[in-house]
Amino acid sequence: MLLFFASCRSAKYLEDQQALVTDIDINGVTPELKENTQMYVANEIRPNSPLYLTIYNLFNTRDGRYKTEKIKNVGEAPRILDSAMVELSANQIQRYLQTKGYFNASVTPSITINKKKAHIDFNAVLGTPYLVNDITRTVNDPKVRELYESKVVPKSSIQRGKQYDAADFYAERENMYTQMRENGYYDYLRQYMRVGLDTLSKSFSTDIKLQISDPSDSTKHQIYTIDEVHFRIEAPEEGLKRNEAAEFDTLTQINFTDETERFKLRPLARYAYLRSGQIYNSDNEELSYDRLYETNGFRSVKINYEKKDSSKLDVYYNLIPRSAMSNQIEGEFTFSSGMSGFNIGNTFSHRNVFGGSETIEVKLRYGVLFDTRLPGNLTDKIFNNDLQFGVNLSFPRLLTPFGVRSVGRYGIPRTTFSSSLQLFFQDQTYANRYWINSLNYMWYQSSNSLHSLTPVVIEYRDGRLNDAFRQQLLEEGYQLYVESNHRQYFGLGAQYAYTFNSPKLTRKETFNYFRGGVDISGNLLGLLGNVVNFKQNESGEKLIFGVPFLQYIKGEVDYRCYKFLGGNKQFVFRFNSGVAVPYGNNSRLMIFEKSFFAGGMNGIRAWQARTLGPGGYNREVVREELRVNLRNLDQLGEIKIESNAEYRFRLLNNFFGAKLNGATFVDAGNIWNLRENTINLDGEFKFNKFLSQIAIGTGFGLRVDMDYFIIRLDAGLKVKDPQFKGKEQWVIRRLFNASEFKQVYYDAHKPDRYNFLQYNFGVGMPF
Repeated sequence: MLLFFASCRSAKYLEDQQALVTDIDINGVTPELKENTQMYVANEIRPNSPLYLTIYNLFNTRDGRYKTEKIKNVGEAPRILDSAMVELSANQIQRYLQTKGYFNASVTPSITINKKKAHIDFNAVLGTPYLVNDITRTVNDPKVRELYESKVVPKSSIQRGKQYDAADFYAERENMYTQMRENGYYDYLRQYMRVGLDTLSKSFSTDIKLQISDPSDSTKHQIYTIDEVHFRIEAPEEGLKRNEAAEFDTLTQINFTDETERFKLRPLARYAYLRSGQIYNSDNEELSYDRLYETNGFRSVKINYEKKDSSKLDVYYNLIPRSAMSNQIEGEFTFSSGMSGFNIGNTFSHRNVFGGSETIEVKLRYGVLFDTRLPGNLTDKIFNNDLQFGVNLSFPRLLTPFGVRSVGRYGIPRTTFSSSLQLFFQDQTYANRYWINSLNYMWYQSSNSLHSLTPVVIEYRDGRLNDAFRQQLLEEGYQLYVESNHRQYFGLGAQYAYTFNSPKLTRKETFNYFRGGVDISGNLLGLLGNVVNFKQNESGEKLIFGVPFLQYIKGEVDYRCYKFLGGNKQFVFRFNSGVAVPYGNNSRLMIFEKSFFAGGMNGIRAWQARTLGPGGYNREVVREELRVNLRNLDQLGEIKIESNAEYRFRLLNNFFGAKLNGATFVDAGNIWNLRENTINLDGEFKFNKFLSQIAIGTGFGLRVDMDYFIIRLDAGLKVKDPQFKGKEQWVIRRLFNASEFKQVYYDAHKPDRYNFLQYNFGVGMPF
């Protein structure tokens, strides 16, 4: 608001005969047309962004006036009223309305000036819209006519009785252009399709005449075939050029030149879809562009053609590689419920390791979290430290011993070898060393179907409770918790995930999204243990390499329904559920890393992550001395049920140069344990009571859409809290007399405090 008022005061810097455009309205048009109509207002008279105008004023005003020389190129110059631009905008709006069938539309501008501030009204009179009457299509070339009638006409939006809309003709022309270019007609131009209108036959209707003409120098359109294919890797700089000789590869039938002498042809040629002997196809051209860029090895990809004779084309792929090495540093600040901290990470990348655009990444990340409620100096307030080191080697193809063909028409398939080590320390409580190695295959079955298979996951964990804390837990009766966390284990398993419609998540349309995954560990070792006499520890667990091995199965599904409501309105429903079952060698309780948690910015947003559930568990049963050390460690579960409903809408089209969207939401769900335990009292799943243990939260969110990314702030309000009993679960009743309720809660849960509101700040949509 301060920026808004500061920008409005910009009028005082203007000359007496000038006026600052502060507001524009377009009247008389339908809501469906209004947003698009605003695009035809000239940029020179659109109201300024308050932020950019204020920045401009800071650097370009002097003595109460705008500078006329030595102007700094910052911010946004004031949009001053220009009557010529107003008339131009009125004409542009009128022409746009005519393209929508309002042939008799008129637009009259009106300007109001008050204290050097101009308000512009564009008053439109639409008139009666024209409808499409008879449609005549003429194509002389028989082959083109067959293609047009079979591929284009059935999908045409031009229908008799429908209101005239020029966009329908543009769409049909573009569809015809695409079909022709995908079927070998390299020379075909959009201009070959011509449209004629006849509005004299009937009142407020028009006859349509569509004609596809032949080339001026021929009686038919020519189909082209690919002859020679040339693939060239160009040196980024002249001084890096090492070779200019071309080699012919007999397998791919490609002439290959690598000026850098760093690349191999065959790993890249599988994504060069324009090949010798094929009919020219523009779809293969686009695929080649997309996939060669997706290999992440090139900063420039160009495909050129040369006509060899009347029906043949030579193809030239020219690629410029990216820098072989790069380094990226990232950082973030975190804060929530009395805790704050930071994460800093470094990623080093080396591209084209083996000549086929492979990439190796080395990642290092460190994070620290402070709890301001702890006594002492800054170092005494450290709640936990987290250090992670990882290496990934990615191949843009499938590497298997079975010779599986790497098909990439819908996306680059990838094979990734990864290894990572995590060192986690929670103050005076817990230390964990976690090492995991995996081999992953990812491939697309269609443009909307993605498979991810990890046939091998090898992991080792060494978790250690602080001796004093461990003894305290044993004295308090938390034997099962000690057994689950103060231990070493080895894991050998596999994972699989299927995702449907992920490319549509950023689109405004109606669709369903699904992701399902399964994680299995220990089956092979379990079978082997039935044959080989493995050693056992005191608890009866079988050992391999001197430590117990994991046995569990974990599955999770995420289903979403996106409903487009027109304009910038959208409704989203989400259901997320999962179950993790430990069995065999570790059947008593799921380990920390594989358990579910509830709450957080992408879940039930009225609760902080890992502070909800399981079931009706209330931390009041934990002694005060243990609550701090057990925080975020004791509220985990093996069953998860969660649902979200969110309504999204536009608030402001221009919010400091971005778009401001809003959302209202309701979240519900919880986590549970499979069986009763001594850690989480009332935390087990029971069919006759789990519905009463569902947590409910609601709230409102703001999303700043910067086009490239979205900044999100959600405020979640607790409505029903399952840690309480009966009607006391409906904590929303306590919202307006919260002081007494919060004090009673604090006395029973020190040092935990009760917050009705939970704020979540993040980048990207929650789902």
